[in-house]
Amino acid sequence: MQIAEFLDQHRDRLISLRRDLHAHPELGRHEVRTTERIAAELTAVGLQPRPLPTGTGLICDVGDVPASIGLRADIDALPIVDGKDASYRSQIDGVCHACGHDVHVTVVVGAGLYLAALAKAGLLPRGVRLLFQPAEEVIPGGALDVVAAGGLDGLERLYAVHCDPSIPIGRIGLRVGAITSATDQVEIRLRGPGGHTARPHRTADLVAALGDVVARVPSVLARRVDPRAGVNLAFGEVHAGSAANVIPRSGVARGTLRMLDHRAWESVPPLLAEVVSAVCAPYGVEVEVVHTRGVPPVVNDARAVAELAAAAAQISLDAACDTEQSLGGEDFGWFLDKVPGALARLGVRPAGAETAVDLHHPTFDVDEGCIDVGVRLFAGVVLRPG
Repeated sequence: MQIAEFLDQHRDRLISLRRDLHAHPELGRHEVRTTERIAAELTAVGLQPRPLPTGTGLICDVGDVPASIGLRADIDALPIVDGKDASYRSQIDGVCHACGHDVHVTVVVGAGLYLAALAKAGLLPRGVRLLFQPAEEVIPGGALDVVAAGGLDGLERLYAVHCDPSIPIGRIGLRVGAITSATDQVEIRLRGPGGHTARPHRTADLVAALGDVVARVPSVLARRVDPRAGVNLAFGEVHAGSAANVIPRSGVARGTLRMLDHRAWESVPPLLAEVVSAVCAPYGVEVEVVHTRGVPPVVNDARAVAELAAAAAQISLDAACDTEQSLGGEDFGWFLDKVPGALARLGVRPAGAETAVDLHHPTFDVDEGCIDVGVRLFAGVVLRPG
């Protein structure tokens, strides 16, 4: 069966799956219904999906030989109220597929169904593993669950897509090297004896120290690291005190630390602690830096990108396009630490639309024609010669 014929026969089924998942989103590590729904689609064509030991997420091999190619989808949703007026609007209060993971699942399921049909006919040239990963949006992410369950064992190449509303339908964004950023959480806690604002010299002026942390640490840190690493520390939450005339005894600043260079990501934690201590030293406050590892950068392998480009060219000669780096995090990076591969950006902006709302927006939606494109891309990269 040719891929066009398969999609003609299964397009409605795949769109129905995507809308069902969109209407019933589940947060990370709670994707019970989602896991069951995916399993039902796969078992219906004779495949044997294996739930992860953690209870959500699946691994499913296709073909009669050991899998060497992996196709990954993330399955969780976000704690966002769905702001769309659509028949498939989220039915779960405060939870929404505002990042396109419902599309990612549908694309991998669709590719799996097509490849399973080829395998039954003896036409699948290599074994394929479908990886449905839970908890991409939380820390620690579900990619580590897949790795621990042996999901990458034996794989030689690994591929994923991510919806991108900045790219029009029918096009696929590709990039060699870092495409997304390492993303860590940082919490800086300061403590002092407290005192009266009339006599800051008799105590440790904790608020002034906290202000210097927020204002100076990001710039000092950036000057201590190769600027090509793209280090970016930004604070989003600052708390200290409860009265205008009292110097508080404690304060905290929380933010995210992002960078595009893997080596820098490995070396920055002790440097961050050093810089924070140096900035706070004149104030005489106690310093505690809590640095929580999030995800490494997604670093696309050149050969894997070339294979995606060749598969995209089978869709249309201009399907592949360049795409920018992002400082957003993606725990697909944990996978690419173990197996070479690539993340592609799947265009989801409707034809003719010049703009579209960004990821994580309450009204985020896609042109569902992107499902066809994603299935074709994955089928093409699996069925490539050689």
